[in-house]
Amino acid sequence: MDRRTALETMIGCVAAGLALGAIAADDKATVFRELTWPMLMPKDWNPRQGLGKPDESLDDSDPRAQQYLRDLREVLDKAPTVGALDGATVKMPGYVVALEQTKEGLKEFLLVPYFGACIHTPPPPANQIVHVRSAKPVAGLNPMEAVWVSGTMRTQRRDSGMGVSGYELELVSMTPYRWR
Repeated sequence: MDRRTALETMIGCVAAGLALGAIAADDKATVFRELTWPMLMPKDWNPRQGLGKPDESLDDSDPRAQQYLRDLREVLDKAPTVGALDGATVKMPGYVVALEQTKEGLKEFLLVPYFGACIHTPPPPANQIVHVRSAKPVAGLNPMEAVWVSGTMRTQRRDSGMGVSGYELELVSMTPYRWR
């Protein structure tokens, strides 16, 4: 898959996530508000706005195609966040992309909405990557495992080298993902 196709596919995945996960109920019995990935994107955000349509006839090595991909990557890395989530205590599912791991366990990782994000495909938009930090190492976690994380969310942009995150979460608890 060429890079242009991969980026367009990734944008399509984000759009599909909007359709699939747009509704989540607040659980009044807990202190954590359950989030879905679309809730991390401002409702009026359109990553294609201002970019124009890519010229499908261009080869990936064409300088105009390369410039379009750089422009698209910049838009996705600067994707806006939802300010109301700053300081919120939240619970959300996702996949783990390890950043800092010791023999005691994982201390830092990215939480992403789909398997393989940041590894096998271009990273998702910044508002679809959560940088998770844990005060204590989390042991027994496999890379790219699906989990539920709970903690305090911050709107904090950070480039980890694996992708630019628009959010940071101070981890309180993490459990393996189980379909309800």
